[in-house]
Amino acid sequence: MKILYHHRVASKDGQYVHIEEIIGSLRKQGHEVFVVAPRVGEKQDFGGDGGLVSLLKKGFPKALYETLEFGYALLATAKLLWTVVRHKPDIIYERFNLFHPAGVWIKKLAGIPLILEVNAPLYEERVEHDGICLKRLARWSQAYTWRGADAVLPVTRVLGGYIEAVGVQPGRVYVIPNGINADEFMGEPPESPLPVDTSESTVIGFVGFCRKWHGLDSIVALLTQPGNEHLFFLVVGDGPAVADIRTYARNHGLQDRVFITGVVQRADMPKWLTPIDIALQPAVVAYASPLKMLEYMATGKAIIAPDQPNIRELLKHEHNALLFQPDSHVELAKACNRLAADTTLRERLARNARQSVVDNGLLWDNNVTRIISIARVLLGEVRD
Repeated sequence: MKILYHHRVASKDGQYVHIEEIIGSLRKQGHEVFVVAPRVGEKQDFGGDGGLVSLLKKGFPKALYETLEFGYALLATAKLLWTVVRHKPDIIYERFNLFHPAGVWIKKLAGIPLILEVNAPLYEERVEHDGICLKRLARWSQAYTWRGADAVLPVTRVLGGYIEAVGVQPGRVYVIPNGINADEFMGEPPESPLPVDTSESTVIGFVGFCRKWHGLDSIVALLTQPGNEHLFFLVVGDGPAVADIRTYARNHGLQDRVFITGVVQRADMPKWLTPIDIALQPAVVAYASPLKMLEYMATGKAIIAPDQPNIRELLKHEHNALLFQPDSHVELAKACNRLAADTTLRERLARNARQSVVDNGLLWDNNVTRIISIARVLLGEVRD
């Protein structure tokens, strides 16, 4: 099948992982993929913020930047139309972005079915975190794009509720969570690169961009409690909360029991997961399918995560994770203490977490198989 893959992601982060894995799996399964996307993302190391695009966002007034975002949709439409004329794809597969209805426009112009991947309700997300000036245009572009696609693929059932709320028929909504590359995360664990011997320790690990609301300072405080001398805290990533963690560790003489990697290249992530015994998902937005949580599951970690609907789509309390009351740093710390003290529980949760990946088919290759099945229905090759 010929597939036109379209996205507007300029940064090289978790979003880019999803993009690369889907494209790679499509090609591995024998499909021809033509990519229309900003080239700036391809030229960065993992962790890049988009370069010029990021500078424009920071330096321009919001209204002007949002106008440029919508203007880019016109440029993308021209690129897509040229690709359609040149390669005659069977399907358009687009990663949703705000102010970006180019895929719907090409679908209407060329009569090619559009599959739309949705990872977040970006209008609501940006209103809450960044603010939006052109609210009517932003809200219209989101609803128009969702309703204009032939099939919409949210990553959680919670997110599917947002999509159906704007009038998309449930029969056009297919929930496909994030996945795992089995070759990278489910083989023999690679050797740990941690320059500290933790063989006699219980390693609590966090992967990602550290923010204050993650409550990671409460985890460092655990290391000071009597009876927790065996605990070690590993942060795989960077972020604004890192400075406070380092300061706390230094002030309490914990420098040899806290290690922070800084930004880690994507290819090295499986190595850094190896030494972790207890894996933290301290907080997550209500509609996400957290990539790191799936990586924890695949590598067989005892997971601690917030007890909320999108998390419960993949995790069950006391079966493959310990779930705690969201936003409660006290409950997060209690769950860590419980797992640190109970090796049998820790091993059972870890084993079940890994098995859940297998049982639920949480692999990128399986996601692509589903995507192609949906595409064949849209093309009239098979019935739904």
